[in-house]
Amino acid sequence: MEEITDINPKQSVELLKALHILTRDGMMNQDSRRKLKQVYHLYQLIEPYLEKALATNPNFTLVDHGAGKSYLGFILYDLFLKDRGGELYAIEHRPELIEKAKKLADTLKFDRMYFYAANIKDAFKDLSLLNKVDMVTALHACDTATDDAILFGLKKEAQYMVIIPCCQAEVAKSLRSEKSDQLKYTLSEMWRHPIHTREFGSHLTNVLRCLLLEGMGYKVTVTELVGWEHSMKNELILAENIHQPKKMALTRLEEILKTCHLESLKSRFLPNI
Repeated sequence: MEEITDINPKQSVELLKALHILTRDGMMNQDSRRKLKQVYHLYQLIEPYLEKALATNPNFTLVDHGAGKSYLGFILYDLFLKDRGGELYAIEHRPELIEKAKKLADTLKFDRMYFYAANIKDAFKDLSLLNKVDMVTALHACDTATDDAILFGLKKEAQYMVIIPCCQAEVAKSLRSEKSDQLKYTLSEMWRHPIHTREFGSHLTNVLRCLLLEGMGYKVTVTELVGWEHSMKNELILAENIHQPKKMALTRLEEILKTCHLESLKSRFLPNI
C-alpha cells in the first residue's frame, strides 16, 4: 500500500473510501492508483463540456447510462456539480446497485443526484419529466446498449455525448450469420477469419455510430481513454451538437451497410428519430 499524494484537491476523501479506491486509512494500492488516474483523465476530457453546459444552463442535466456503481457519476458530482450546479441522473438496470448508490448519495448529501433502476430503453419512460437533457454519458454500456444511449441523447436533444463503447457484438454476429453469401465478395476477406470478424465488427460499429452523430449535427472526436496496455475497450467518442447535420455522413453510413451486406441493421444505425 502507498500513501496517495495526487488526489484532486476538490475530491472528497470520504467518497474515495466509499468507492474503495482508498482504504479506511487513506492508502491506495497500484491498481486503485491506476483506476483513479484513468477517472481523472476522463474527467479532464469531460470538464470542458461541463463548463459549456453550465454557461448555457445553470441547471443543466447530465444523464449517465449503464451507471453500474455510479463511480463516474459520483466523481463528476464531487469535482464539478457539487459546488457549481446541475443535476445528475444515473440509470442502471440492477436495482441492488441503485439502492447502494442512493444510500451513498444520501450519506454524502449529494442532493442533486437521482437514481433510476431501468434499462436504457425504459429510461425514456422513467425520465419523462426530462424532455431535454444537456449531456449524456455511457461508459462500457454493453453492445446495443451504447446505441440505445446514443438514441436517447438524440431524442432528448443532448448538447454533448461522451461514449466509451463496449462488447460490440451485433455487427459481428450479422457478419458471421451471412458469411456464406458474403464470401462471394472480395471485401469479405476483411472479416473472413473469426478474430477479424470480431475486430472488424467492433471497429465498424463505432464508425457507423460516429457517422450517425455527424449526420445528426454533432462534431465528433474519437480518441483513446487509456493506453492499449491497460484496456482493449478504450475508444472514447466525444460529440458536441453544433447543429450542422451532414447529409453526406448518413449517405455514407447507408452505403457502408449495403457494401458490407448489413442492411438488416439499418433501423439500428439509421433510426427514425
